[in-house]
Amino acid sequence: MPKSIETKHYEERAKFFDDLRRLDRRGFMRVAGLSAGIVAAKGLVTPQSFQLIEVADAATTPPSKPKFTFAYISDTHLYDRKANDRFVRSILKAVDDVNRLDPQPDFVLFGGDLAQLGQKEELDLGAQILKGLKAPVRMMVGEHDWFLDMGARWRELFGQPQYSFDHKGVHFVTLMSVNEKDFWTAPGYSPMERMKIVAGLDDGRQSRFEVGPEGRDWLKADLAKVDKKTPLVVFSHSPLYKYYRNWNFWTEDADDVQALLKPYQSVTVIHGHTHQLLTNRIGNISFHGMLSTAWPWPYAPEGLPSLTVQMNRSDPFSNFDGCGDGRIDVLESGLVDKLYNLWERDPVTVRASYLASGKDDRPPATKLPSY
Repeated sequence: MPKSIETKHYEERAKFFDDLRRLDRRGFMRVAGLSAGIVAAKGLVTPQSFQLIEVADAATTPPSKPKFTFAYISDTHLYDRKANDRFVRSILKAVDDVNRLDPQPDFVLFGGDLAQLGQKEELDLGAQILKGLKAPVRMMVGEHDWFLDMGARWRELFGQPQYSFDHKGVHFVTLMSVNEKDFWTAPGYSPMERMKIVAGLDDGRQSRFEVGPEGRDWLKADLAKVDKKTPLVVFSHSPLYKYYRNWNFWTEDADDVQALLKPYQSVTVIHGHTHQLLTNRIGNISFHGMLSTAWPWPYAPEGLPSLTVQMNRSDPFSNFDGCGDGRIDVLESGLVDKLYNLWERDPVTVRASYLASGKDDRPPATKLPSY
């Protein structure tokens, strides 16, 4: 028997809402005006205040689901437990955070500056604590780990500071980005004195951080075997752009490194060192800073990337405020959504769609003074 008009309308209405449930938020907003008009014309619903909303970046940021997840802990700055146990409590809190994730991340990135002064006791303590993580750990070196003995103990514990690996269709590169021009052989400095010069980021006796000629040659050779369409995720302790030179929030040869990354379709850099929620995009390269478990740095007086949505000023009476750890969801597109797990605050997610458009899915702005 032929279907009645009411039956046809019911089936069309059911199909419409079934299709609607499959849309993501952006797709819904794009078609809402058109769909409302069609449905109203069919007499199915009374039109409300739907309007057609244009999404300029829809073609460049297609919907993408998480492909896999990794977590991070960074900038723990450990002293020997007897000298200061505050930072020990912080890294233990971060390890507990990551171990509670369900499902567990594919791996955990340690983002550098495990130690404060690069001493054996500090590095050994950090290595022992990180063994408590359930997921495998990928290590990255920071300047505080390296310059007391020029990486001798680091290599014994963790291997080479520069390496790459492939995981589920993504090529990962870990760079040694805190090299400095030589002042280690200059007379009058003990190893600890040189270490303390490096730890003082605005000390004029040291040069700015760099990947360096050897590191760039290594990166060029490593990338030569990678297809240009393969997503790249680069781990770098120092930000691979020029943020604020006076504090060494800066990589001297960042332009040269970016040129090596430019030919690739999708590139994300995850960096430590700055101890803050920090977001940047240069051409095809997205940049995300990592939180510290030790303390938050203030934002620099100039050079802050325009995409950064600043954190509230930290509470000086709380050891944990402005600190934290985080998670990175690698999407099917090869881009990432970056979650900042801020202790004692609401978490903040910086989505790939925000970096691509500069406006969509923008994180909420602070309601208090930034720091």
